[in-house]
Amino acid sequence: MQELAGATYVPAAGGLPARLPISSFGLSGAWLTFLQYAAVALAFRLILFGNPVVHVDEQFYLLVADRWNHGALPFVDIWDRKPIGLFLLYRMFLLVPGDPVRIYQLFGIASTAATALVVQRLAREISRPSSAWLAGAVYIFAMPAFSCAFGQAPVFYNLLMALAAMLLVEAWKRPEAPHLVMRGMAIMLLVGLALQIKYSVLFEGIAFGLMLLARGWADVWSWRRLALAGLAWALAALAPTALAYGWFAAIGHGPEFLQANFISILQRLPDGNASWPRLATQLIALTPFWLAVLVAPRFMAMPRPYHPVVPAVLRTWAVAAVIGYLVFGTWYDHYVAPMLTPLAVLSAPVLARSVPAERWFGRFLLVASAVGGLAVMGIQLKNRGTADQFEAMTQLIRSEMHGGCFYQFDGEPGLYRSVDACIPTRYAFSIHLNTWTEAPAIGVDSGREVARIMISRPDVVLVGEWTAVYMPNHITRAVVADFLAHDYERYSEFVLGTHHFGLYRLKHTG
Repeated sequence: MQELAGATYVPAAGGLPARLPISSFGLSGAWLTFLQYAAVALAFRLILFGNPVVHVDEQFYLLVADRWNHGALPFVDIWDRKPIGLFLLYRMFLLVPGDPVRIYQLFGIASTAATALVVQRLAREISRPSSAWLAGAVYIFAMPAFSCAFGQAPVFYNLLMALAAMLLVEAWKRPEAPHLVMRGMAIMLLVGLALQIKYSVLFEGIAFGLMLLARGWADVWSWRRLALAGLAWALAALAPTALAYGWFAAIGHGPEFLQANFISILQRLPDGNASWPRLATQLIALTPFWLAVLVAPRFMAMPRPYHPVVPAVLRTWAVAAVIGYLVFGTWYDHYVAPMLTPLAVLSAPVLARSVPAERWFGRFLLVASAVGGLAVMGIQLKNRGTADQFEAMTQLIRSEMHGGCFYQFDGEPGLYRSVDACIPTRYAFSIHLNTWTEAPAIGVDSGREVARIMISRPDVVLVGEWTAVYMPNHITRAVVADFLAHDYERYSEFVLGTHHFGLYRLKHTG
């Protein structure tokens, strides 16, 4: 036996040390670590736990699931471009009794803790056990720093991609293993399931597929075997999406599925100059990770892994995640989250260092992640409002509902669920109709759609009274303003967080 970097190694063929396989760690130890991470994650997020206005995206996912439960079909009756798997997840959360907001948030915490557990398992391949545990903690702290405290899509698909990466590492640890084809099928099926939560994992999935082919090439597979295996792996990755499309096509809504899932993203306009400050902000916010992963190894005596290809696999995963972040050009904060999984793993060697001159790299990463996470959650609470404010606004809207519809031209998607009135449009996510970037991408003329909504005379209309963050759709805003001036009266205003809203009701006719 040989001791390297605080971990146990066993001799392998060819003289290289081989770490015990990831799967050999006991279930009891895994459960204990998971519970530790879950407790840390819950305690760290208590400031926002139970708040229904944490993030507009999470509110909307819950709304779609709720309306789907009541017969509205995603992409057809309520529109968005997210894959059906994400809405299916939220619909499953609604099966659990209790407050649906707290339920989905608890599932998000569980998924975060499970992902941190996989981060820890992967980090043990390149670092000491104590450092690996801290890598999982860094992941838990960093996710809220990029608006992924509870129910954003990466909270759930990061777990699937981390599991796929763990299987991929195992594949590279076993030269000429007889089960590489089936192991690759499992890896790419996990990628396929992640694709049905968000399509942006495509780039990580391609990288995983290429690394599997490289493993087959290293095992001296024939070209024919490589081609057949590659085809099987690609089909496994595409199977969940093909199944989703097949179901929609079978019920007569294949075109709606294709338009929402694939065509719309190509028609969406860029955010313009507003996107560049976001990119700069996110890259600066990742500075502790850049220092830990790119700078620190040049000055530190890093623990030697059992095989040089393992960190290479992890670095390739990280590069693919960075490409997936950069390629779309919108650079919202939660788009950073897929990078946090491989970066947390790769940062593990700098955590829990014993040499004082080297210790600050890890401490800076750990403290910055925790402070950043708490700061962003505090800003979200200040800007988006509290549960009490949300409930008061709900009652203010309900007081003027008389069996008709409620329309929010601006606002929080969760209000549609809490007011529980009919929604006069399939475009319930307000930015689809009130921003310039979305105007050509939703499949209809946005001006005509808003005019149709206002002609239907909703009981209450909610509009925002603040400077728009996104480039506004001046046509739809003019349509709403014209109808409000002629057919509605302003009956109240409300401040939710830092956002001021105007509430309008139909004028009483004599």
